[in-house]
Amino acid sequence: MKKWVFVVAAAVLTWGECAHWRSSSRRLGGRPADGPEVTVVLGFGNRGTKPNVVNRYRVRAALRSLRSRNPRLVCSGGSVHGTVSEAELLAGHARQLGYRGELITESGSRSTWENITNVLPYLEDAGRIRIVSNSLHAEKARAYLRHLRPDLAERLVKADDYRFGELILLKPIMAALGAWSLRRLPVTLAEAKPPTRRSTVPR
Repeated sequence: MKKWVFVVAAAVLTWGECAHWRSSSRRLGGRPADGPEVTVVLGFGNRGTKPNVVNRYRVRAALRSLRSRNPRLVCSGGSVHGTVSEAELLAGHARQLGYRGELITESGSRSTWENITNVLPYLEDAGRIRIVSNSLHAEKARAYLRHLRPDLAERLVKADDYRFGELILLKPIMAALGAWSLRRLPVTLAEAKPPTRRSTVPR
């Protein structure tokens, strides 16, 4: 019995790793342009006044994704589950970890659709764009950007948001939720409204 439990657990963890690894390289662009490198980190629901484990991971992944000497980091997310916006929590943690570059907070978003819609002004002059979250969520966000602005989506490059063994126990859960969301993507985009501050496309 214990052997089968181990086998099933190993299979689930392996599936979570593979799902994130595959998504980390999907829906990227093919034509980077001249201009600043912009890294967008998407917030996760946070009930307290300090960043939770997922938001701390996303900030780490964003900072290790930076390649430019003059980076622009855009933190996006509203106060969906707490009194402090996800963007403020992300930005504060980035500063705590030593980030001293350009930092922009977008605190009005309450969904992934709004995340992408509301950060568009900060991407217009970008030469390369990275979107950081867990890998499947980031893939969905890249799909939203391609739907909204195919020209900007061509500037998408790979972020360093996947590393083997990182958040290994959470990856199967995130992969299951992300896979379901990606399967619904055609329906979600068909229901999408034009860019507004209060779009109702589900998170």
